[in-house]
Amino acid sequence: MQARGPADARGTTTRSKPARLGNHHPARPPGAAGAGSGRARLTAAAPNRLWVADITCIPTWAGFLYLAVVLDAFSCRIVGWAMETHLRTELAPKALDMALGQRRPAGVIHHSDQGGQYTSLAFGKRCEQAGVRPSMGSVGDCFDNAMCESFFATLECELLSRRRFKTRGEARIAVFDFFEGWYNPHRRHSALDYLSPINYERSHSAQAHYRSPTPSTETG
Repeated sequence: MQARGPADARGTTTRSKPARLGNHHPARPPGAAGAGSGRARLTAAAPNRLWVADITCIPTWAGFLYLAVVLDAFSCRIVGWAMETHLRTELAPKALDMALGQRRPAGVIHHSDQGGQYTSLAFGKRCEQAGVRPSMGSVGDCFDNAMCESFFATLECELLSRRRFKTRGEARIAVFDFFEGWYNPHRRHSALDYLSPINYERSHSAQAHYRSPTPSTETG
């Protein structure tokens, strides 16, 4: 989980260091792939093949707001998120449920770190019910979930470092607007041929439709 620290006296934001995990491996959810199983292949050839997920926190004058996201590795599109005032285990399943409701995938891989929200039995059970294949990174490896870390860096640079939120409600609205009003529909990526996540998926869909052979109508 990536965390942003409180603002210092000069008005700048300090980032707290990530907690160093021990050498033990927490119990994995039922059906979870081994540690690092998605590490070497955090790319996907089509939407809804591989999702990556992580949690960060957003400082406000009223306290932290915790944000869980699910990102499609094919297009970098944020397909699910949840925001809460706590870090209890239900945070990650809420983000997953939103992604499932919007995308309705078949056999998608869900890659995350080994944070407690993702190793919980409740999250593993939800994945099993939905046919999601959980994958987890190596313990203490900050580079293993680099795609989500890169997104959080974008969120930090383009929204959080430019705003100070008085309330958690104000932060919720700003994050929602960032996702749906800017990042998914308009924010261009060099890795996506300088298209936005939504437009990149549309381009892929159009190309796939064009390559599909037209069924013959001839008889006999």
